[in-house]
Amino acid sequence: MTNHLEKYFEVALKITKEAGKLVRQKIWDVKTVKTKACAVDFVTETDQQVEKMLIDEISSHFPDHKFIGEESTAEGKQIEFTDSPTWIIDPIDGTMNFVHGNPNVCISIGLLINKVAEIGIIYNPVLEQLFTARRGQGAFYNDRPIKVSDKKEMSEALLAIEFGTSRNPEKMEVVLHNVRKLYPLVHGMRSLGSAAMDIASVAMGGADAYCEFGIHAWDMAAGEIIVREAGGVVIDPTGGPFDLMSGKILCASTKELAEELSASLQQYTPPRDL
Repeated sequence: MTNHLEKYFEVALKITKEAGKLVRQKIWDVKTVKTKACAVDFVTETDQQVEKMLIDEISSHFPDHKFIGEESTAEGKQIEFTDSPTWIIDPIDGTMNFVHGNPNVCISIGLLINKVAEIGIIYNPVLEQLFTARRGQGAFYNDRPIKVSDKKEMSEALLAIEFGTSRNPEKMEVVLHNVRKLYPLVHGMRSLGSAAMDIASVAMGGADAYCEFGIHAWDMAAGEIIVREAGGVVIDPTGGPFDLMSGKILCASTKELAEELSASLQQYTPPRDL
């Protein structure tokens, strides 16, 4: 299995870097933009091209592998999550940023086997930021080992938080309530506009915690293993075990910080992916 995983990682990393060239080339070009779930939930032709590149190339090497991709799901493909090797792909996480020419964008790709995360790759080709992890082998930023911070209290924590594209009134009220409540309690708040980049920032110690409701498996699959391999904690915002299909996440540098943040949040239950 180890040899197989080595090969899986090598192929995925190579094609992710190739696909990254397309993102880097297109970010400041005029784009063809369509909407998905709501008026500010965007998809571009580049999202679709990158996803197709990744799936076609990985399939050519490993024809029995399965895929869960953001754009194929948006076009109506049913999510099937089995024990088979499954690549969960966000071709451009931070599409809103991409549309505006903001360089906080990334390709996020995770491999799960028997529903356990084995490989995570988050690649920002505009800023040349590469985060990688394999189960049991640690986490890396541009090939250098990374670790989460040692922060245990919210009063010392830099918190990453997102508003998301949903304009659901209940969801917006919960997000704004949490911002109002947490802002005085933490060192500061940051919002990169990309869930995967927020999670990666926790893994490298650039933020101490991150939570969000209403995201998807493809936003979290790569980041989850990268944070865990960097020594961090990934749980459900309620404090229970993390569920990749639940549409929500809380990750933090330490168990203590994760628990304090969880206890401080007003909770929200988004629709599940599966």
